[in-house]
Amino acid sequence: MSVDPMAYEAQFFGFTPQTCLLRVYIAFQDYLFEMMLVVEGVILKKLDGIPGCNISPSQIRKCTEKFLLFMKEHFDKLFGKMEEMLLQLVLNIPKNVLLPEDRVQEQYPCSREQFQALQEELRQLQQQCRAEGAAGQALRAELEEQKVVRAELEKILEWFDGLESVCREHGTGNFKESFAFLTQNSKKLQEVLKDVEEKSKKMEHEQLL
Repeated sequence: MSVDPMAYEAQFFGFTPQTCLLRVYIAFQDYLFEMMLVVEGVILKKLDGIPGCNISPSQIRKCTEKFLLFMKEHFDKLFGKMEEMLLQLVLNIPKNVLLPEDRVQEQYPCSREQFQALQEELRQLQQQCRAEGAAGQALRAELEEQKVVRAELEKILEWFDGLESVCREHGTGNFKESFAFLTQNSKKLQEVLKDVEEKSKKMEHEQLL
């Protein structure tokens, strides 16, 4: 098989010429093996009908294998010539032929140095895009955090609004008086709670007695 990668031909055909010829070779070889098995079976049947024939099936198999080896050697030689002809005359794109998708290169030729510079510019642009993507993701995460903080602040503002309404209902207008009012009520609640706990302990003690 040819060692030339024939990349331009692969671009046009969609497969490498060597792959095509390899599949053809395998198909022919498989057909040759199958044909030998059929011939061997026919010979065995014919020999069964001949009285006094002393040729065993193992001898027939040896002869079949020798004939198969002979056919394969000649087939490989013929296929080598056919492969050379197909690669040169059928599956080969001449050097002066340009595929339609590559005509843009003819209109806008590019040297190796220019191509390398374009690759470097492309690499830098890709890095910049990745960096901008990461920055955008960080900004989105920060916005989500700000939304959470804003929601908490709105809750606090609602709490203060409710506190102001309660204070107005009880005649406390400014913020200092409101906190004083809350502190006084808190102390009262603590005293009531303490009183309830003492009475509860006393009732439990009396039940035990």
